[in-house]
Amino acid sequence: MNAFAEINESSLPARTGPQGPLSGLRVLDLSAYIAGPYGCSLLADQGAEVIKIEPPTGDNLRKYPSTLEAESRAFIGVNRSKLGVALDLKQPEDHAALMALVRTADVLVHNFRPNVPPRLGIAYEQLKAINPRLIYCNVTGYGETGPMKDKAGYDQVLQTMTGMCTLQGKRGEPPEILYGSVVDYYAAALVAAGVASALYEREKSGQGQFVGVSLLRAALTMQSARMVWAEGEAKDVGRDMRSGGITGIHPTKEGHLYISANTPHFWKALCDRVGLPELAADERYDSVRKRAQHFTEIVPKLHQALAARTATEWEEVFGEAVPCAAARTVEDMFDNEQVLAEDMVATFEHPTLGSYRGFTRPIKFDRTPGPLPFAAPTLGQHTAMVIASQTSQIQDCVAGA
Repeated sequence: MNAFAEINESSLPARTGPQGPLSGLRVLDLSAYIAGPYGCSLLADQGAEVIKIEPPTGDNLRKYPSTLEAESRAFIGVNRSKLGVALDLKQPEDHAALMALVRTADVLVHNFRPNVPPRLGIAYEQLKAINPRLIYCNVTGYGETGPMKDKAGYDQVLQTMTGMCTLQGKRGEPPEILYGSVVDYYAAALVAAGVASALYEREKSGQGQFVGVSLLRAALTMQSARMVWAEGEAKDVGRDMRSGGITGIHPTKEGHLYISANTPHFWKALCDRVGLPELAADERYDSVRKRAQHFTEIVPKLHQALAARTATEWEEVFGEAVPCAAARTVEDMFDNEQVLAEDMVATFEHPTLGSYRGFTRPIKFDRTPGPLPFAAPTLGQHTAMVIASQTSQIQDCVAGA
């Protein structure tokens, strides 16, 4: 820490571009992996100054396998627009540095298990005494109470536990994982939403509060339509929400096509455009439920008709009349006309990776669109600058320890 005393800078770099709805707020991100970090990136997208605080060994996501040599693709993808600081909270001076930052912060996010923060001196009650206006968000696997509260929770563990994998697998076959960390990313959205709501309430009360987000809550929230069990209903009633084989992915002459045809309007348009108007006129198939019951009669005829064209050709034929999409790779999205029209991809400059293209700001704000995004930090990239800006408060914290 002594090296920091030689740094003369007293302010942090300002975000370039317009103000966002959260500009002027400071967020301390002590979380790792995806749910907490990406939740903080969503806050950064909206203008908040986010300081990512990692141990000297770094967020474990930095060590994940990657085809990028310089950095982990996973880490880069979920930590955009943050300043990077490395602190060992077991060391008194580094702990004092964090306490100085806490005094100036609006939000703190971490994903330690409930029994860890008190040992590190960063439990909510401990930090509330320093900053009563602090919004303190804890992301856990299973929540703050109950027999599983101190267990480590991960996306695919919670998928498996909550029935998502069983429903993803085909009937009578083994469960299947939903790749893409869907529980983590949904939890990240809950982090951003919960923190924003707490900040709004603070404007009225003047007080901070604890915000709890768990992967268990996220996984079950995603299945709220399945989490309905009527009185007297059998346990195994088939809670899958899929619509019976017509709506789904189908083979074509070349490639696969997802078709959604649940409404009467879209069902008729589908039948007309594939040359099967008699199916739409048949009262045996005039509802989603009936079509699910007779899908073994309908799907072979549909597949025979779809074999006449490629998936992308069917996209043109269906136009706006039938919701559909040819199966593509995520790489195709970098140059997709609609993605580019919506400004979803930006170019970033990274100290070790160089120039890369990546996703940016998922929410549109008309009057306060938010500052320009920037690349995820290298480990401890901004430590000296951030600590220098807090020097006097750190000295006070050390003196009061």
